Amino acid sequence: MLRLSKRRRAAGEVKASPDDFVVNEITQNGTVLSHKEHSPEELGFKVGSGSFAVFVMRKRNWNTIQALKEIARASGRGAGSIGFAGTKDRVAVTTQLCSIFGAQPERVADTHIKDIDVLGAWKSSNGVRLGELLGNRFEIIVRTGEPGAIELASAISSELGGVFPNYYGEQRFGNRNANVQIGLHMLKGELEDAAMLFLTSVENEELDESVSARKRLSDEGNFAKALEYFPRYLKYERTMLSSLSTAPTDFAKAFRSLPRQLLLMFVHSVESHIFNIALEERIKSGNTSPETGAMCCTANFYGFPDISKVEPYDPLKKEPQFELGNIIGYTTASQSLSDLERAEMERLGISTEDFRVRRIPEANSKGAYRPLFSPYKDYAQDSGEGFLKLGFSLPAGSYATSLLNEFVDRRSVPRGSDE
Repeated sequence: MLRLSKRRRAAGEVKASPDDFVVNEITQNGTVLSHKEHSPEELGFKVGSGSFAVFVMRKRNWNTIQALKEIARASGRGAGSIGFAGTKDRVAVTTQLCSIFGAQPERVADTHIKDIDVLGAWKSSNGVRLGELLGNRFEIIVRTGEPGAIELASAISSELGGVFPNYYGEQRFGNRNANVQIGLHMLKGELEDAAMLFLTSVENEELDESVSARKRLSDEGNFAKALEYFPRYLKYERTMLSSLSTAPTDFAKAFRSLPRQLLLMFVHSVESHIFNIALEERIKSGNTSPETGAMCCTANFYGFPDISKVEPYDPLKKEPQFELGNIIGYTTASQSLSDLERAEMERLGISTEDFRVRRIPEANSKGAYRPLFSPYKDYAQDSGEGFLKLGFSLPAGSYATSLLNEFVDRRSVPRGSDE
């Protein structure tokens, strides 16, 4: 994606080690979590009874959901009991607020799992739900031997002026880079094409066993037989194959056998693609300031965009205003589409109404707004022998990888969620 800054970047490696990528959640009351014991009062919780154990989890080199499943298991609870505000990177050291329904705080706090710490646990009548966070604080070490890297970073930050293009990160589109095309086929009702792409695409597939299985299915087209040789770790593919083995032409049923979160991921990747393309074209044009009538939102108490406060751009307003682009869905009004958004949708051959996926209603997507340019706060930088250290805070939903792209010519792209 096109950068906002025109200055030269330092070349460097990101995530050479999990310890090079530290992420601390910013809770709804503005507290930045850290590697210390946290109290409920500090985070705005009332001390008392309740059915949830709420706690602060710090993990290293763990996927968020996998780490919480281990804590739940050790606490005598199942995977369906876990709650969290946002997913965090695996190859990183991260701290976040979580909950487990029906668990005892004392038992959660007493869990002993390698590279996972519980930094305070208490009872609450409410669990932690997805999206209940203001943002994240990042401390990132870039391994670089380039002289003057810190001076380059300082000049870039001055040029950006505290904002950067709010692109969706690479991880939004899947490791096999097939999510957008799968989503497009779903939106157009081409469910057989969508299913076969999900099952047989081998782009960026790293394991020979997976490549072989996908290619064999592509050649033979026998779903029942494929269940005999598809690797067990391709569990969602096997779920779809199981459905198709008994109903080989009912591709809607096969998709509906998958978790709703996965179905939405395909559709959301299309929305993300349109947003990124429109934003890139906007930057290419050099017209990055909002015009009269553009939809904007104001800032919350922390200085991050508040999407609940949408209003037309007012050039006389002194408070910060963040211009919004569409995350296109079936409720997006055609008159609200920008020329750039409309042009990309026409190129893809879809309309807003297509986001009402009639044969797979679980994949319906209403649409929303997203800031075109995101603020970053509390910027800090440091350097030493062979490294550059960058610190910044981002709103929930903004990707550290997108901001890093402004500062670093990366030789290693971070994987996983960094929202």
